[in-house]
Amino acid sequence: MSPRHLSPARAFTLGRIAAAVQTTLLLGAMASASSMAFAQTAAAPPASPQADAEGVQNLSTVTVSGQAEGPTAPYAGGQVSSGGRVGLLGDKDFMETPFSTISYTDKFIEDRQAKDITDVISATDPTVFSNGVTGAWSENYSIRGFGSSTNDMTVGGLFGMAPYYRTSPEMFERIEVLKGPSALLNGMPPGGSVGGAINLVPKRAGNTPLTRFTASYMSDGQLGGHIDVGRRWGEQQAFGLRFNGVYRDGEGAVRHQDKKLQMASLGLDWRSDRVRLSTDLYTSDERIDGPTRGINLAPGLGIPRVPKPDTLINPEWAFVETKDKGVMVRGEVDLNDQLTAYAAFGTSRTAYKYNGAMSAQVLNAAGDYTTTIGQLAFEVEKKSADVGVKGNFQMAGIQHQWALNATHYQHQQADSGRRSVPGANWTTNLYNPVWGPAVPLVTPLISRTAVSLTSYGVADTMSFAQGKVQLTMGLRQQQVVSDSLNINTGARSSRYDKSAVTPAVALLAKASDQVSVYANYIEGLSQGATAPATAANAGTVFEPYKTQQAEAGVKVDLGQFAHTFSVFQIQRPSSYTDPVTNVFSFGGEQRNRGLEWSFFGTPTTGVRLMGGMAYVAPKVIRSATAVSTGKQATGVARLQAKLGVEWDLRAVQGLTLTANATAVSKQYISANNALSVPGRTIYDVGARYATRMSNLPVTYRASVNNVTNKAYWGMPLLSSLALGAPRTVMLSASFDF
Repeated sequence: MSPRHLSPARAFTLGRIAAAVQTTLLLGAMASASSMAFAQTAAAPPASPQADAEGVQNLSTVTVSGQAEGPTAPYAGGQVSSGGRVGLLGDKDFMETPFSTISYTDKFIEDRQAKDITDVISATDPTVFSNGVTGAWSENYSIRGFGSSTNDMTVGGLFGMAPYYRTSPEMFERIEVLKGPSALLNGMPPGGSVGGAINLVPKRAGNTPLTRFTASYMSDGQLGGHIDVGRRWGEQQAFGLRFNGVYRDGEGAVRHQDKKLQMASLGLDWRSDRVRLSTDLYTSDERIDGPTRGINLAPGLGIPRVPKPDTLINPEWAFVETKDKGVMVRGEVDLNDQLTAYAAFGTSRTAYKYNGAMSAQVLNAAGDYTTTIGQLAFEVEKKSADVGVKGNFQMAGIQHQWALNATHYQHQQADSGRRSVPGANWTTNLYNPVWGPAVPLVTPLISRTAVSLTSYGVADTMSFAQGKVQLTMGLRQQQVVSDSLNINTGARSSRYDKSAVTPAVALLAKASDQVSVYANYIEGLSQGATAPATAANAGTVFEPYKTQQAEAGVKVDLGQFAHTFSVFQIQRPSSYTDPVTNVFSFGGEQRNRGLEWSFFGTPTTGVRLMGGMAYVAPKVIRSATAVSTGKQATGVARLQAKLGVEWDLRAVQGLTLTANATAVSKQYISANNALSVPGRTIYDVGARYATRMSNLPVTYRASVNNVTNKAYWGMPLLSSLALGAPRTVMLSASFDF
C-alpha cells in the first residue's frame, strides 16, 4: 500500500511506530558512536579472573553458558543461542532451519528480570503480541496473530509438563520459539495452538561450579530471592546437579494486588561418550490476591475512559491459586556414529482455585459496572512421552538426515465450581471501585474429562550440492480421543475418537555462508468439536481441523549480527452455527497474512540490539454473521515494532545501559470492527553494573517498565478490556560465591 492510500488513522499509527523505532535506533547510534571512543568494557566479570580475546570479562557467558556447543551455543551478545530444538528434527542452527525460530538464553532471562515466559518472548519479538496486563489468572500472548495456550508449551519436547497457567523462567536455560504451526515437528498440542510453539529447556550443570544468589525487589513492595546452584563431579565430570529455588511475595505495582510464588527445581544428569541421561523435578506454588480480570461493554456503549493504570478492577479479596509439580526423565544413546535412539517420559499434576469476578459489564459512560462473582477449581493429572530414533546416511550422492518418533499425551481432569454465586454480584465504578464482603469458596464437582493424543511422525532432510540445498519432507499421523466421564462413577458417558494426517515440506538453500533462503508448507492440528444440543445436527462429531501455513524467508548472518525476513499466510478453520439453517459446522475461516523483519546480535563493539517490525492482516474470511465476514479479527494488532538496546558504557567499566520500546497499532474489540482500543507505545529503561565485592562477582540490575506510566486498555482472555501494567520498578543484585 502506497503512502498516498493510507487513511489518516493508519498514517498516524505508522507515524507512532516509526517514531518509536527512530527513538530507540538513536539510542543504538549513540552507543555505536561512543563505542569507538572508549576501550571495551564487559557486561559482567567471570567467576574467576579470565579474559576473552579482547580482554573483556563476562560472568554470565562463562559460568552459565560456557558448556554449550554447536547449534545451542550463544550467538554474539549472548542474548540468544545460535539455534535450538526443531521438534523431531532435533537441534539445528538457525541458518539451517527452514522455519522462523528464535531461542533466548538464561542470560537474557536474568537481565530482563523476567517473571514469566511472556516477559521473555514478547520483549523484542515483533511477531509476539502481549496485551500488557499484569497479575491475571494466566499468561496471555499470541504469535502471528493467533492466540497460544500456555498448556501447549513443551518442556524438553514433552507436552503438559510446564506449569499450567504461568511459568516462572528461573529453572530454564533456553526458551525456544518456533513461529507458525508445527504438527509434524511436535505433534498436536493439547490446546490446539497454531500460531507458534514454545519449548522450555531445563538448566544443566556447567563445567564451572556455580553458586549464585539473587535478591530482588518489584514495586510497590514485592521482595524475593533466587538461589541457583550447579555442580559436576566424577570421572570426566559425568554427573551433574542443578538446583533452582525462588521465593517472591508482596504487593505489586497494581494497588491491593499481592503476588506470591514458591518454586523449586532439580535437574540431574549423567553423560558419557555415547549415553546421556537426565531427570528433572519441580514444584511451583503461585497465589495472586486481587488478580486482574477484564470487563465487557453493554450494547451500544463506547470505549470508556481509561482509569489510573494501578487500579484493580476485581474485588481485593479475590484470589487465584495454582499448584504445579512435575517429574521428567530422558535418555539418549548413540548406537553408532550414524544412529541415535532416545526416550523421554513425564508426569505432572495441577490443582487450581479461583474465587472472584467471573465477568463484568460496564453499564454507562460514567464507568458504573456490575460484576458477576464466580468460583472455579480443577485438578488435572498429565502424562507425556516422546520416543524415537534419528540418523543419517548417504546414498547416490545425497545426504539424508532422517527421524522417526512417536508421542503420547494424556490427561484426566475434574472441574468444580459455580459460574455465579447467588447474592454475591456487585455494582461499583471503574474510577473508584468499592467492594462488598468476601465470599467463601464453594466448588461442587461439575465434570470429569479424559483426553489422549497419540502420534507417529517421520521426516527426512535431503542435502544436495555439498549441503547448500536441503529439502525436508515428513508426515505425522495423529489420533485424538476425548472422553466425558460420569462425575460420580467415572464411567465413560461419551467419546470423541478421530484421527488425521498432517504433512510438511520445507526447502532451504544457502546462497552463501552468510545468506540462507527458505520456504515451507506446514500444517497445524486442533481437536474438532461436537455439534451442540441446540443445533440441527446435534451430536455430530467433527474431524480434527487443520491449519495451513505457507511461508518464505531469508536469513542473513553477518557473523556478529543477524537478520531474518519472512512472509507468510496462515489459514485456520473455525466453527459456528449457521443462523439460517441452524447447522453447526467448521465452515468459518480466519486468514492471517504477514510480513516480518527481526534482528539480533552485536552490530558494533559494546552494543547489542534485538527487535524488528511485523505486519499481519488477520481477516475473517467466513463466519456465522455477515457483519464480521471480511473484517479484521479482534484482539490482533496489524503493526508491531520493537527494539531492545544494550550499551556497555566504555567510560565506566562494568556499566551497561538498557532501553526497550514497544509500539503496536490499534486492536478491534468488536467483531464488526465498530469498537477498537488505540495503539500504544511503551518505553522501558534500565541499567546493570557488574563489579566485584570481596573478590566475588556481583551484578546489580535496575529497570523501569512503562516509564511514562501510560494508561491503556489491553484485550485479555475471555473479555474485551483490561488495564495494562502501570509503571513498574524492578531491582536485583546477583552474588556469585
